[in-house]
Amino acid sequence: MTRPGWYSQPYPPEGASAAEGIRNQLGRPELDLLTILVRESAQNSWDARLADPSGPVDFRLALSTVSPAHAPAWRDLLIETAPVGRDSFPLRDVLRQGAVRLLTISDRGTRGLGGPTRADNAVGPERDFVSFIRNIGEPRDTALGGGTYGFGKGIFYLLSRPGTILVHSRCAVPGGRETRLIGCTLWRSYVDTRGPEPRRYTGRHWWGDTTGDVVEPLVGEAAEDIAHRLGLQSFAEHETGTTIVVIDPSLDEMAPREAADYLAETIVWHLWPKMIGQDGQAPAMRFAVACDGVEHPVPNPRELDPIGMFVAAYERMTSSDGSELHCKSPKRFLGRLGLVKRILPGLEPTRASRMVGLETLVHHVALMRPAELVVSYHPGPKPPSENQGYAGVFRADVTMDDVYARAEPPTHDAWHPQSLERPESTFVQTTFRRIGEAVDGLFALSGVSRGGSAGIALGAASRMLSGLVGGAWGVGGAIAVEKPGSTAVPKRGVVVRESEEGSETTGAAAGGNLHMLQTGDHSSASWAQVGAEAESGDYLLAPPGGHNGTEAPQRRPRVRLVGDPYYDTRGNTDVLVQDFRLPVPGRQRVSIDLAVTLPGGGARETDPPAGAAMPTLLGWENDAGTLCTTETCDMDGGEAVWRALVRPAPDTMTEIDIRVQAVRNP
Repeated sequence: MTRPGWYSQPYPPEGASAAEGIRNQLGRPELDLLTILVRESAQNSWDARLADPSGPVDFRLALSTVSPAHAPAWRDLLIETAPVGRDSFPLRDVLRQGAVRLLTISDRGTRGLGGPTRADNAVGPERDFVSFIRNIGEPRDTALGGGTYGFGKGIFYLLSRPGTILVHSRCAVPGGRETRLIGCTLWRSYVDTRGPEPRRYTGRHWWGDTTGDVVEPLVGEAAEDIAHRLGLQSFAEHETGTTIVVIDPSLDEMAPREAADYLAETIVWHLWPKMIGQDGQAPAMRFAVACDGVEHPVPNPRELDPIGMFVAAYERMTSSDGSELHCKSPKRFLGRLGLVKRILPGLEPTRASRMVGLETLVHHVALMRPAELVVSYHPGPKPPSENQGYAGVFRADVTMDDVYARAEPPTHDAWHPQSLERPESTFVQTTFRRIGEAVDGLFALSGVSRGGSAGIALGAASRMLSGLVGGAWGVGGAIAVEKPGSTAVPKRGVVVRESEEGSETTGAAAGGNLHMLQTGDHSSASWAQVGAEAESGDYLLAPPGGHNGTEAPQRRPRVRLVGDPYYDTRGNTDVLVQDFRLPVPGRQRVSIDLAVTLPGGGARETDPPAGAAMPTLLGWENDAGTLCTTETCDMDGGEAVWRALVRPAPDTMTEIDIRVQAVRNP
C-alpha cells in the first residue's frame, strides 16, 4: 500500500508564486478569519451542489482534538519526510506538542473535488480538484455561483497556525466514485542550504503519493485506510462531498465552546437565505456546528433578532409587494428590493452582529447576488427614531450578476463601484442611490420645501442616533422679486410678476398662488416673500419703489445647501449640522425656523406639549470655527461654507428652514 510523504515545491526556472504572495491575496479584510471561513467554505459548498440533488446540501463545522488513539498515526504519517525547520515548516513542532486541535469543515450532497488531479491535464469542464489544490485565481465555472476567482480558499491556510490542511473528498469518476486524500501546506518561501548548492523553495508543500513525477492524492482504498487511521469520518457508499481539516486553527483567543457558539451565530447572519424554505419547500442547505462531540444549535433565522426582519424583507422582495430598481442612463434593470420597518427596542449587540456592522439600531439592507448568499449589510439612512428600525433585501437580477461579482473583493463581502469601469460602475452606484431613495420613502423622509425658504425637512433622530435626509437649495426668504426683463414697478410689500399674456398682476390677482409670509421694514427696504409655487430661478431683487434709472436690479439672495446633513458633536453636545453657502455676493442676514415632525406623521409642530423638547439653534459656524450664537447672523455672500448647528429634539424629525435676506446699507 502506498505510504504518503511530503513534497516541497522548488522554484522552477520559469518562476512561480511564493506562498506569501498567495496568502496575501485576501488583502486585509474587515471581517475576522472565522467569519470569512464560514462565508467562503459555505459558498464553495453551495457552488459544488449536485446538479440533481435529492435533498439539501449538508454543511457542518466541528471543533475537536486528535484523540489519543489516533495521535500516533498523525505523528507517524505526517512528520516522516516533512521538511526540516521551524520557520519553513512549523507543522512538525505542532504535531510533537500535546493535544492537537482541529477544525473540520464538511459538506455532503455536493459533487466533491473531481476532475483531473494534474493541472496540465485539466482541459475539460471538470477541474474542481486542480482549482482547489493546485491553481490560484481560476475564474469560476459555476453559472451564477457565489465565488469568482478562487482567492477565498486561502482562508483555510490563514486560519491554520502552521498553514496546513487535509482534504478528504469523494467524487464521481468514470465507472463509479473515487475517494481522494491529500495534505497541503502554504507557509513561506525559504532557502535550503543542506545540499551541495542552496536551493530556493516557494513555501508550498503537498502530502500524498510521491511515487510519480508530481505528488498525487491518495486514492481508493489507500485514501480510505489512511483517513480511517487519522480518525476522519468516512463516506457512505453512495455519498459524495468534501471534508477539509484545518490543523491547529486560530480561534481569535476564544475558548473552543465559545468559538462554536460564535460560528453557529455567524452562519445565521451570513447564510440565512439558505436556511429558509420557500413555497413550502425545504431549505436549500442544512447547517450544524459541534464542539468535542457536543452539538451547538444553529439558531432559527426567523426567531433570531433582528434576522427575522431581514427574512420578512426577503419575503416581501420576492412577492408582488417588492419593488424593482432601475438605472435610467444607461437603461438597465438592476434587481428587486424589499423593505420592512418596525417599532423595536434597542438591540443587544453580539460579536457576530458587530462583525457585520449592526450595533443597537437596524437600518441596513442585505445585498445579495442571484446565488442568495449575503454579500454585506449596507447601512442606509438612520430612522427618525431610536425606537424604529428597518431591514431590507436587495437581490441583483441574473443579467447583472457578472457586474456585481466584478465589484467584489476576494472575500466577496462588499460592492466597490470604484473598481469598475463605466457603465458598470454607474450601475452599482445607482443601486445604492435607489436603495436610499426607497428608504426615504419608507419613512416619508423626503425633503419638503416650505414657502419661500431654503428649508427642507431633515430627518433627525434622537440625541444618540439621527436619520438624516439631504436637501437642495431653494428660494431665499423675505425678498421682493420680479421676473427678469420686466419693467413692472413692485408696490410696497407686494409681489409682482407678469402673467402669460404679459400683463402685470399682483399676487392676489394671480389666483392666490403667491403666499405672503412676511413684509416689513429692513433698513430702508420693504420685502415680500415668494411662495413655494414660484420658480426659484426666474426672479431678481428689485429695490423698494422700483427702478429710478440709476439703481440696477440686484440678484436675490439664495441659500445653497452643501451636501447631506450629518450628525456631529460640539464639546459634549450632539448636534445636527447642515452646511450651506450664500452664492450671491453682498451682505446678507440668515435666520432659521425650526419645527418637529413625529415619526410616521406629517404634521408640523411648532408648539411643543408641556414638558416636551423642541429643536434649538446653537449657532452659525464659519470655516474658522467661530460661532455666532444669535438667532440671526449677518454674513457676506460668496463661496465660504457656513454651518447651521441645531440640537435636535429626541425621537422626532427636525424640520429646518434656513432663510436669507439682503442687508441694505443705510
